[in-house]
Formats: sequence, structure tokens, C-alpha cells
Amino acid sequence: MATEKRDYYEVLGVARNAPDEEVKRAYRGSGFGGGIFETFFGGGGGAGAEDRRRGSDLRYDMQIRLEEAAFGAEKQIEIEKLDTCEKCGGSGAAPGSRRISCSTCGGRGQVVSSRGFFQISQTCPRCHGAGEIIEKPCEKCRGEGRVEKLSRVKLQVPAGIREGTRLRSLRNGEAGIGGAPPGDLYVVIHIKEHQIFQREGDDLYCEVPIPFSVAALGGEIDVPTLEGKAHLKVTAGTQSGQMFKLRGKGIVNVNGRGHGDLFARLIVEVPSRLNGEQRRKLEEFAALCGEENTPIRKGFFEKAKEFFK
Repeated sequence: MATEKRDYYEVLGVARNAPDEEVKRAYRGSGFGGGIFETFFGGGGGAGAEDRRRGSDLRYDMQIRLEEAAFGAEKQIEIEKLDTCEKCGGSGAAPGSRRISCSTCGGRGQVVSSRGFFQISQTCPRCHGAGEIIEKPCEKCRGEGRVEKLSRVKLQVPAGIREGTRLRSLRNGEAGIGGAPPGDLYVVIHIKEHQIFQREGDDLYCEVPIPFSVAALGGEIDVPTLEGKAHLKVTAGTQSGQMFKLRGKGIVNVNGRGHGDLFARLIVEVPSRLNGEQRRKLEEFAALCGEENTPIRKGFFEKAKEFFK
């Protein structure tokens, strides 16, 4: 799509032969954003040469295990990026070469083009805003001071880190042009799905199957935690789906505000295969049970009796 050229005198509502003061008054009342005036009328404005030559920031998405998120870890990542040229040390210059003033911009780092009364200032395309060029560029990086290569970066993952957290690794982004400062590397954390635990904030949740007999009679079971097993007392008459809390067995808070909890949901496992003796015993047990042994079932049918008419 072609760019539409605009007559700035027409935009400001002044004649082409209007005095400078009249044009400036019209500009001040036009509502144009800050910095635009300098672009049209010449003069400073914009970022400095060092900022323009600074290396780009980079993003890296990293997957870690839940255990690493819980306890912290030191990770090393490999990333292809523009890094400092080893041959010239990032200067971009061949041995014995020197920097000379850029003839295109006269050492200013900016080139100015006129559009009638207006002047538009842009970064010099030859020196990229530095105001200088290298007399004899480095052959390996062709004067850029940086080359594409595989880099290894070590990163400390703090304990308690959460999904989507962005870690900043200073000066590990792309190298700057001609020895300018490098950018930063931003690492976005993604936590892999765990086969046992689900995480909500600093709390952990898991499902633990228990035998029918333990649910009915009560007892003690082992519950998994990220630090090993823990013992849990199951009260007699525990129902399937009932939740038990193990205080402090969750994940440490990344800001040092204590630990989360572990919530164990007990799933009562009904025997799927019975031998003859087991079946007889269970039938005897069933015959001995009355409504007082199944209060939840009794309450349900009392509420739903109108639907069974």
C-alpha cells in the first residue's frame, strides 16, 4: 500500500508563505505529540546513538518440572543469537584500523531532509546513528562487531516460581553494534504437568486411592508429598472424595511468605474382583447394614422421593 504524502501547511491550516511565528503558534495549538515538532523543524529529539545501537532484548520460553519450580534450580539454556565477535572484540574494526567521521551525516548520526518549511531528521543509514564509520571493517563480522552463534546462559530459578513468570537475565540479549551495550534476555517459565500433583497458587492437590476397609474402619495411610511420604490418619466412615489437609506440605512462597498446603482427596476403591469367600462375607455384611449405616443415601432419597413417584 502506498504511503500518502501530507502537506503539513495544510494540516496546520496556514499559508505556505506564513511567517515562522504564525506556523509555530499553529503547531502549538494543533495537538501533535511531543517530539514531533523537532522532527519537522529539525533539532535534537529521538534516542541517542548509543540507544539506537544497543542490542535487542530477547525472549526464551523454558519448561521446568514442578519439583524444580518448588525447590528452585540452576538451569543452562542454549540460544542462537548475535554475540560479540571474538576476532575484533566487538569493535567491528580490523587490527590497526580506526574510526573516522561519517561523510554521509557529517558525524551527526542524523540526516535531515527538507519538505518546504519542515525538516525531517532520520538516523543515518550508513553509520546507524554513531556519527562514525570504521576505516577498515573486521572481515568476520563485516564491521558490525557481532556474529550469530550458539550461546549458553546459566539461570537461577527461584524456589516457588509460578507459571508464566518472566525472569530477566541482564546483558544476555543480542550484542550491540560496534561494542554498544547488549540487550537483556527474558526467560518465561512454563511448568510441565505433573502426573500426581496439581498446583493452585502455593497449594498442591492430589488424589489418593484407599481400600474400602480403611474407609469404613479408619486407619493410617501414606500420602505422597514433594519431599517424600507423609502419614495421614483416616477416620472411620470416610467417604470417597473427602479432602484432608496436610499443613505446610505445599510449595514455598516465592516472596518468602511461608508454605502452601497439600490437599489429599481420598478416593474409596471398591473391590472389582471377589472370590467366593469374599463375596459371602460381603453379603453377610450387607445384610447386617441398615439405614443408620448409610445416612447420606438415606438423606438423598428423602429429598428426591417426589421424583420416584
